[in-house]
Amino acid sequence: MRCRLCICLSQRGRVLSSTTLGSESYCSGQIVRIYENGASSVLKLEEAVPPALAEDEVLIKVSTIGLNRAEVLFRQGLYLERNTFPSRIGYEACGTVLACGSAVKSISPSLSPGDRVSTIPGFSQTKYGVYGQWAVVPARYVEKCSEVLSDEAGASIWMPYLTAYGAIKALGAVSAGQYVLITAASSSVGYAALEIVKREGAVSIATTRTAAKKQSLLDAGADHVIVTEEENLVAEVQKITNGKGADIIFDAVAGPLLLALAKSCAYEGQIFIYGALSLATTNFPLQLSLKRGLKISGYTMFQITHDDKRFSLGKEYVLTGIAEGTFKPRIDRVFDFNDIGLAQDYMESNKQNGKIVVKI
Repeated sequence: MRCRLCICLSQRGRVLSSTTLGSESYCSGQIVRIYENGASSVLKLEEAVPPALAEDEVLIKVSTIGLNRAEVLFRQGLYLERNTFPSRIGYEACGTVLACGSAVKSISPSLSPGDRVSTIPGFSQTKYGVYGQWAVVPARYVEKCSEVLSDEAGASIWMPYLTAYGAIKALGAVSAGQYVLITAASSSVGYAALEIVKREGAVSIATTRTAAKKQSLLDAGADHVIVTEEENLVAEVQKITNGKGADIIFDAVAGPLLLALAKSCAYEGQIFIYGALSLATTNFPLQLSLKRGLKISGYTMFQITHDDKRFSLGKEYVLTGIAEGTFKPRIDRVFDFNDIGLAQDYMESNKQNGKIVVKI
C-alpha cells in the first residue's frame, strides 16, 4: 500500500496541531506491531494512523530504520523491558519531522517540521517504536541529522556511538595509552568503540570468534585482533599488554566469558557488561575481583540518555566526531521494509559486520 505520509510535507500546515492530528487519515502508513513474543514472524505490518501528539512529542516520516540487538531481545521477551501487547518496536530511525507537540519548542528550540532528524534510543519500547513509515517519539530523543550523513548512516549513529561513549569515555574515563578490550567487535557498537578508543589515543584490542572478520576490524583501526576460536584470549591479552592486562573491557557477551575477561583485566581495571550474547548464566568471578580490585559493572546507554549532563556531553561528543570525520558509521547490509523480519533473522545469525539497516 502506498504511504500517504508522502503528501504530509506538502500539507504540513494541516498536521501541526496535536489536538487534531489523530483524525487526519491522510497521515496513515504502515507500522510494525507485535502481539506476542517469539520468532521474527510475530512482526506484523499494519496500516495505522498516528495518534494525537502529546505536548512533548514529535511525528516523523521515517525513511530508514537502524536495527539493534535490543529489539530482537524485546521481540523475544528477553529484554530488560517486558512487552505490553500490542506493542510497537524499534529505537533508531532517520526521517523528516512532520509535526511537533505544543511544548517541543521549549524542549528543542531548533526543531521544526521539515527538519531531517535521527532518533536517539532513550525512550521505552513499551510506549514508543520506530519500525514503520511513521513514528512518534519524545522530542528529547530527536536530533537533527548532519548533512554529511546519508539516511542509512543517520539511522546508525546514536545507539552505537552513545553506547560506546558512555562506557569507555564518560564512565570509564579512558586515557591515552590505556588498553581497551572490545568483545564482539564486529557489531555496530564494536566498530564505534574502536573509533572512540582511537580518538582518545588508547590502544584497542578487538575480539572476534572467527578469522572471517579479522581483516575488517584491522582495516577499521583495531590495533590488535584476537580470534577467540583459534587463540587463547587471556594469553594474547597478556602478550599484547606486556603482562599488565586491559584497563577497560567493553563486553557484549557475558556468560562464561566473564571469567576469562576478569583474568585479562589489569589491576583495578574496569569491565563494562552491556550485553549478554551468550544467553548463558553469568557467574561473578569473586576471587579475582577481590584479588585485583576489579570494577565489574552492568551498563546500558540509558545511564547516559537519562542523565541530563551526560546526555548533553554525549551528544556533543558524537556530533563533533561526525563533523570531524572521525566517526563513520559502518553499514553492513540494507533490507527492504517488507523484509524487516528477514533483517532481524540476519541479526540473529551474527553474520553482520556493522549496522543492519532497513529502507522504507
